[in-house]
Amino acid sequence: MDFSSQAQVSKLDTVFAEMSAATDQRVWEEIPELTMREKVLLSVVADVCQQTLGLPFELHVRLGLEHGVTADDLRETLRFISYDSGYPAVLAALDRLTDIEREQGLPGPTGQGHQVNADGSGSPIPAPVRGVVRGLDAHFADYMDLQSRMRADMKLLSVRERAFATMTVDVLYQTLEESFRIHVARAIGAGATPDEVRGVVRFTARFGMTKAWRGLRALNALLSADHTGSVFA
Repeated sequence: MDFSSQAQVSKLDTVFAEMSAATDQRVWEEIPELTMREKVLLSVVADVCQQTLGLPFELHVRLGLEHGVTADDLRETLRFISYDSGYPAVLAALDRLTDIEREQGLPGPTGQGHQVNADGSGSPIPAPVRGVVRGLDAHFADYMDLQSRMRADMKLLSVRERAFATMTVDVLYQTLEESFRIHVARAIGAGATPDEVRGVVRFTARFGMTKAWRGLRALNALLSADHTGSVFA
């Protein structure tokens, strides 16, 4: 990672800058299971979840551009997580992203999007999951169908990247039950290894160590011999 941004942090507090640099080296350079692009995208997801849309978000946006994460990629990431992080949180991030691009003369979006299909029907969510949710509340099930359907045509992010993003939301929001199981299963189904999904949770420690701690406990339970069959079948 390029640590040139540490100069900005040092102006705020030199001791914190030293702590931050050591932490960044650990998570950016010593989690080889994730690509740099994945780490940038997950950092942006964390910024949205925690609404750290000032200097941290700005640094992650600039780092993304240095590693091939385009303005269109960033917007698809924000659109994708809006149903889990919440639409207001993503709206705040979109507003801030536009300001950063304008203020710093960064490349803006080209307009790449996807078919929303809001007026369609059905859902790409597996039928067993839809059935369980409909048993809880039919109107909520319709809402979930809409949210999943509106994202089905996204193409800028891979299935693996989308699964890792939703896992990150789960860890930071501590939704470590049904949704976490589904998102881990999606990552495994997309070809991610157990070490790679564990790397996703370890990476979130940068945004809250105790949340990552609980996330690892939940993940290890899912990956254990007693649970693997029921989760990934």
